[in-house]
Amino acid sequence: MKSASRILVLGLVALGLAACATQQQPDYTPPASKRLDAKTTLETHRR
Repeated sequence: MKSASRILVLGLVALGLAACATQQQPDYTPPASKRLDAKTTLETHRR
């Protein structure tokens, strides 16, 4: 019985470590700006 409780505790610890290890970092890079086509560029006088 003692070994079963030890295995259970070690399993829970391993599960907790696995849950912490799989978290991804948030992506803070802004999205790429939309490229204007030639017609829009000429109409808005942008370069």
